[in-house]
Amino acid sequence: MIAKYGEEQLKTGDLIVYTSGDSVLQIASNTAIIPLDELYRICKYVREITIDEYHIGRIIARPYVGKDKSEFKRTSDRHDFTLVPPNDTVLDMLGQAGFEVIGVGKTNDIFSGKGIDNKIHTESNDDGMTKTIEVAQTDFTGLCFTNLVDFDAMYGHRRDSEGYGKALAAFDERLGELLEILQADDLLLITADHGNDPGFKGTDHTREYVPLLAYSPSFSKGSSLGIRDTYADLGATILDNFELPNKTDGKSFLADLRRN
Repeated sequence: MIAKYGEEQLKTGDLIVYTSGDSVLQIASNTAIIPLDELYRICKYVREITIDEYHIGRIIARPYVGKDKSEFKRTSDRHDFTLVPPNDTVLDMLGQAGFEVIGVGKTNDIFSGKGIDNKIHTESNDDGMTKTIEVAQTDFTGLCFTNLVDFDAMYGHRRDSEGYGKALAAFDERLGELLEILQADDLLLITADHGNDPGFKGTDHTREYVPLLAYSPSFSKGSSLGIRDTYADLGATILDNFELPNKTDGKSFLADLRRN
């Protein structure tokens, strides 16, 4: 395709622009043709012209490398140019109360940096777990919000069931390392923002129900939290964990966890 931005015109094939069922516009380029900084500049420009009228949620820079389709591979330099949250989020509420908020992986991009004190870039799921374990070993009081994007980008959308299974097994091993260093007053919540079944047809996200796992060394036993009415329950639970007032539409399940 031929893409224009500003008063410049690129050669055919330089940019791949596409969208999906989400409120996103994705722009991919081979960094051998368009350098990474230039791709970011293009995405920043598109972000500026799609805020007021179209209100697109995210403009995503998708850099890749390779000489032909047999070699094409996405790099870890993806960047999401998102809308700034219009109101305070749970992250802001934590910060206002004096708690530290650390974003590992894509988390900082999702919130446009709003409410995040320390952003940590990651290269992969494994790197994300390494950085999360390092954070857990430090003396801080607050929230570490980690996003592991490989499950979605590398396996779910690619419908790679075998790769997804191997990634889950690798994550399980790293999770074991994290569990060993958690303190009695730590609370670990594991979930996802959507389903992406690698065995389903097509390449879009699948299913709305996602897993929710909660753990603390202080728990004596486990039980089911059932199907939650809203994702906002997570935010309410996090606020409750830090003894802050619930300003979300969700209902905390912290009391249910502490009964275990």
